[in-house]
Amino acid sequence: MKKIILDTNALMAVAEFKLDIFTELERCCDFNYKLYVLSGTIDELRKIIEEQRGRFKRAAKLALDLLKAKKVPIIPTTGSVDDLLVKYSLAGDLILTQDYNLKKRLTKPYLIIRQKNYVVLVK
Repeated sequence: MKKIILDTNALMAVAEFKLDIFTELERCCDFNYKLYVLSGTIDELRKIIEEQRGRFKRAAKLALDLLKAKKVPIIPTTGSVDDLLVKYSLAGDLILTQDYNLKKRLTKPYLIIRQKNYVVLVK
């Protein structure tokens, strides 16, 4: 079973692009997988809720609510979220992200949101 780790900006895309990433992952991934999120990602979402206003704050709240509703397991971590995602990518886990700089550091395969409409596996 593959491990898919969700990045902060991919979770924020749910509200921003009105995209159901959970349905998109089912459509895109024709293999068994389990979703995870890093505790650092949860911290980033909480920080956005505290410091931002308007649509960013709403998007972060929605992301946290979705993670809770879908019961996505949290991987306890410390340190830079991006560095940890690269480490997990090197170990063979799939990362779903929108971050341009992070995508350049990840090893293939990884997942991205294409044209604000659907999730694609980059091989």
